[in-house]
Amino acid sequence: MLIVADENIPLLDAFFAGFGEIRRYPGRAIDAACVKDADVLLVRSVTRVDQALLEGSKVRFVGTCTIGTDHLALDYFAQAGIQWSSAPGCNARGVVDYVLGSLLTLAELDGADLPGRTYGVVGAGEVGGRLVEVLRGLGWKVLVCDPPRQAREGGDYVSLETVLAECDVISLHTPLTRQGEHATWHLLDSEQLAALRPGTWLINASRGPVIDNTALRELLLAREDVLAVLDVWEGEPQVDLELADLCVLATPHIAGYSLDGKQRGTAQIYQAFCAWRGEPASVLLEDLLPQPWLAEIGLQAETDPAWALATLCRAVYDPRRDDADFRRSLSTDALEQKAAFDALRKHYPPRREIEGLMVRLHGDAPDLAQMVRALGGVLL
Repeated sequence: MLIVADENIPLLDAFFAGFGEIRRYPGRAIDAACVKDADVLLVRSVTRVDQALLEGSKVRFVGTCTIGTDHLALDYFAQAGIQWSSAPGCNARGVVDYVLGSLLTLAELDGADLPGRTYGVVGAGEVGGRLVEVLRGLGWKVLVCDPPRQAREGGDYVSLETVLAECDVISLHTPLTRQGEHATWHLLDSEQLAALRPGTWLINASRGPVIDNTALRELLLAREDVLAVLDVWEGEPQVDLELADLCVLATPHIAGYSLDGKQRGTAQIYQAFCAWRGEPASVLLEDLLPQPWLAEIGLQAETDPAWALATLCRAVYDPRRDDADFRRSLSTDALEQKAAFDALRKHYPPRREIEGLMVRLHGDAPDLAQMVRALGGVLL
């Protein structure tokens, strides 16, 4: 069996070496010649997998080690009898940690009180749903917009117009869809962006084209009160340099790039692959993940909650380092800039998740205990 895979997928050998030969390629370089003789194709979000890539090949299983599937031609897979799997939720916690770190940075810059803001989460799937759970667990007011889920399930959802009118913070977590009643391509265009309330914080860690990047650049030039954090970009790996310069935090599509999340994604595709072959999954992720560098944190009962929140989050992950690395990589030469974007992703340093952080409280502190639980920490 020949397995063709994106070279940035971790633990490939640990999970798949027993099934045959593995050939690795840069994700953006995988073409029809690469996959012509392959039986299995494993990708991440940068590889467009469609009829043009697969027609005439032997590929019968496609796995993407990512949450999103907008890069997969699922209708073609159904016609061609190709089994596929994604990794829903694999990097959800990493994105939540990215948003928490971004909120801390925005609060310091704006001099704002995080518990006093109203949060709007657009898209309540694997990522957005986890974020809503954490923010509400912290006792913060959250409005949720998810028209497809509202249509299917009903429930306590609000419209996008309500989010724009009432929320001080808006975090986008929708898939990218271009057609249909609930299309998300340019979900926030010039009209919606103009409706942002004064002092809004806007965070996009979903897909770049969910926001009209040109319209956002013009808005940020005209309104210094709006603060933006972008991890995703229209046309990436090409980035609008002026827009990046206007953002408080700008990063190269790494919000979900925790070590845990990336390895979890490979594990989920391995499990789906084994199920497709009708055999048990014998390799376990828990046997492969390294121990976190940070064993535990101790807090006194009298600790200031705001300081505790910042310390617990940043002890594990602080997106300001990724922002600094990205800004150093930006170049007016388009080829250099695109190569640097991919290089930052390929050589991304190990990063763990806040969930599971061991926290020891010294004394009776119910408010701190609730904070730790909301963040996903483990009380000792």
